Amino acid sequence: MNREENDLNVNRLLATAVKIRLSYKIFGAFLLTSFMVVTLMVGIMQFYVSRQFADYVNQTALDRLAALTTQLAAEYQAHQGWQRLKTDSELWNKMLREALPQSDLDRATFSFRPDGPPPPAPRAAMSPVGRRDSSAAGSEEMRPERLHRRLHRLARALALFDADMQQIAGGPLRGSSDRYTSQEIVVGGRTVGWLGLPKRERQLSPLDVSFLKEQSLAFYLIGGGILLLAAIVSFLLSRHFLAPVRRLAEGTRALAEFKFDTKIDVRTQDELGQLAADFNRMARTLKKYEELRRQWISDISHELRTPLAILKGEIEALQDGVRRIDQTNLESLHAEVQRLSKMVEDLHQLALADSQTLLPKDELIEPLAILQEMVAHFQNRLAREGIDTQIELSASEAVIVKGDADRLAQLFSNLLENTVNHTASPGLLKIFEHHTTDRLRIYFEDSGPGVPQEALERLFDRLYRVDQSRSRKRGGSGLGLAICKQIVESHGGKIRAAHAPSGGLRIEIELPLKRRDRNLNQSNLG
Repeated sequence: MNREENDLNVNRLLATAVKIRLSYKIFGAFLLTSFMVVTLMVGIMQFYVSRQFADYVNQTALDRLAALTTQLAAEYQAHQGWQRLKTDSELWNKMLREALPQSDLDRATFSFRPDGPPPPAPRAAMSPVGRRDSSAAGSEEMRPERLHRRLHRLARALALFDADMQQIAGGPLRGSSDRYTSQEIVVGGRTVGWLGLPKRERQLSPLDVSFLKEQSLAFYLIGGGILLLAAIVSFLLSRHFLAPVRRLAEGTRALAEFKFDTKIDVRTQDELGQLAADFNRMARTLKKYEELRRQWISDISHELRTPLAILKGEIEALQDGVRRIDQTNLESLHAEVQRLSKMVEDLHQLALADSQTLLPKDELIEPLAILQEMVAHFQNRLAREGIDTQIELSASEAVIVKGDADRLAQLFSNLLENTVNHTASPGLLKIFEHHTTDRLRIYFEDSGPGVPQEALERLFDRLYRVDQSRSRKRGGSGLGLAICKQIVESHGGKIRAAHAPSGGLRIEIELPLKRRDRNLNQSNLG
């Protein structure tokens, strides 16, 4: 039982994690990123300051020795080299005492800790009198001792190098010259030597530590201010980014409730604005398809109701004895059944086309030969309706199309059926073609009556008829041209309607051509 409860608790926690609002996720992402950036920035700055502060202190102390640098340059210029300093060790200490006043000596040596003990103090400073009456002598008697020690400390810390960084004077060399902070000595525009001071790395005075603490506190305050500002900006940005998302979510729920008039205001030109525009376009498309669906159901019910009503009326008349069961009445019933069967078959063909089941075969065929065959099949019916034909087709062997021969036969049959049903007698049907190396155009022109201009774009809509001139008394269901459009488009072509020069209707079919392969097996041709 405990295990089941644990699993239930885990599932609840996962569900809670999944349900975290997107605004919190965006806010958290911005804030976490800002925190990482600030932490990295403060860490780098603090690391840089702690590493470079000792060099800064050394360089500052070295800058206070400008007088010594000037005296060393004068020494080099007066004797044309460093020979005296190389041979006379006391000269180095003498130059330090002369070049540095007491105040500079105090500042320059307050933090140096050279190796080795300081030399013994002068004897005057260690006299018995000084010990017996320290209160009378005071700091005056101790001052030479302190100055001597500081001078010795500075002398052992400093180092004089020539132009090639070879030591000339000073305390013991502490490793390589890279461990010294150096100040160049220039004579006549040429660097003749370097005054070096050892780099301090870890030994910091209380004043240095206090300064670093103040700098760290300043870094933390700056980082905290940046984080606070980042939190405010993250909050505002999350609200700004999620406002259109919330509108999209509300619009999506409205579409799920079949409210296709929903529209989202597009206020930006960025990706979110484009998404809102696409949503509005989708809503308009869904609204259009919903209207077409309702119109489709209404038209289908109407088209099926008419032959069914006729069948019902004639059968009831036969049952009541109003009409006799003879050959004429049976043929009338059979005609209505055929009309109904034809409509159901057309609907089935359109359903197959919508589901991508009505795909053409992948074979090479001769469309003009198929057209001539279908014209010959309809020749008697056209003649009975008083419709003459004028056929102008080139040699069919030169025109090859990749597709389905049965579907093309159905295409031409529907167009000829449309001519038989809707061309007034006496009439004329002209069929001609024009082809290039890659395109074939076939034209069907009848003598009328034509169709209005506004009806040309809708002739290929399902169940559409121009009732003023193209009635259903001949059995048209308004599906034949829609099937033609599906067949042509499945072959990669186009079909259009236009006014014929004779005043009737022109149907133009355009199909892509294929080149005949010399090694093609002739059995593949339609």
